[in-house]
Amino acid sequence: MRTGRASVMDGAMTISMSSASLPVFVKMLKNARTWLDKAAAYAEQKKFDPSVLVQSRLAPDMFPLAKQIQLASDHAKGCTARLAGLEVPRFEDKESTIPELQARIDKTIAFIESVPAAKVDGSEDRDIVLPSPHGERRFKGEDYLKHYALPNFYFHVTTTYAILRHNGVDLGKRDYIAGAG
Repeated sequence: MRTGRASVMDGAMTISMSSASLPVFVKMLKNARTWLDKAAAYAEQKKFDPSVLVQSRLAPDMFPLAKQIQLASDHAKGCTARLAGLEVPRFEDKESTIPELQARIDKTIAFIESVPAAKVDGSEDRDIVLPSPHGERRFKGEDYLKHYALPNFYFHVTTTYAILRHNGVDLGKRDYIAGAG
């Protein structure tokens, strides 16, 4: 039986689906929230409108910081809900300020923390179906977590970090890895 963290079954170490997802999402979202605090302080210190950071992007064909946070939120809450067999909460993508982005992060964390680990554990073989413009994408729960949800979540969180760092916000590896959480 899987509960909480790691367990040993038949001599092999296993990790629970909840411990491989829920605390990962929460920690990195808390870290991103802290980066936004630093971004706001940086804008105030340098006397420029923080919306410049919110709309910044690394390349012309990439989404701006606001959309990166919205997508990180979507992947975290979507994965949590799908693995738990719940409906995915829908948030409007209207955030255009640092406080609004932080509120979205807070709502996402609150949702993730409201889902009992027991609802996520045992979801390794749950059928996950994602709509796509090119047809449905089908996964089993474990493959969805490891090969779709986490990579996408980390892509958008990392891009958020990179946009802020590129724009001069004083962030380092410690902020990315250790940070809050």
